[in-house]
Amino acid sequence: MLIIGAKGFAKEVLEVLHQQNKLQNIAFYDDVNSDIGDTLYNTFPILKSEKEVKHYFKTISNQFTIGIGNPVLRYKMKLKFEKLQGELKSCISPFSNIGNYDVNIGIGTIVMNGVNISNSTSIGSGCIVYYNSNITHDCIVGDFVEISPSVNLLGNVKVGEFTQIGSNTTILPNITIGKNVIIGAGSVVTKNVPDNTMVIGIPAKIVKQLEPLDI
Repeated sequence: MLIIGAKGFAKEVLEVLHQQNKLQNIAFYDDVNSDIGDTLYNTFPILKSEKEVKHYFKTISNQFTIGIGNPVLRYKMKLKFEKLQGELKSCISPFSNIGNYDVNIGIGTIVMNGVNISNSTSIGSGCIVYYNSNITHDCIVGDFVEISPSVNLLGNVKVGEFTQIGSNTTILPNITIGKNVIIGAGSVVTKNVPDNTMVIGIPAKIVKQLEPLDI
């Protein structure tokens, strides 16, 4: 498995793979940071060029996952490494609790320790569901959504693509969150939130209009 990125969130993805006992042939990719060496933790090689990636995909494994937090960057990395003949994979911690009935988790989504995902839920591709978050019944989460630690999505919540939900946020039942929304940490969302907005507070209110995504 190739983990895209070699800092920050990539290290947390490594821990999920460790929990799954899938450490064989793990490598990282980082062509941006000049302050990294050739290995991470003196164990895992760090690839630094597309040429190295192509060789890795051809000779070792074509599977990759994305160890970068930003939703738009995650999407761009998905496209880039699929063009290099990679196959995007999910990473789901065995220390998460996932319902047994009508649960759909998209390709490339990462689910961390302590997450609870109830029955009749759908999570799109390329998402991050961070530590100790709760996604309850009948919630629908779009592609490339970032759910920070200790977020609560209560029943029948819908979240649009490329939205970022700050830690310790609670979204009340039957609320719809638009596409490309940023919800500030600690917010309580009591009303629907339109596309391309930033909201914060208790109750959450719009504080900024965001530029629509050009992707």
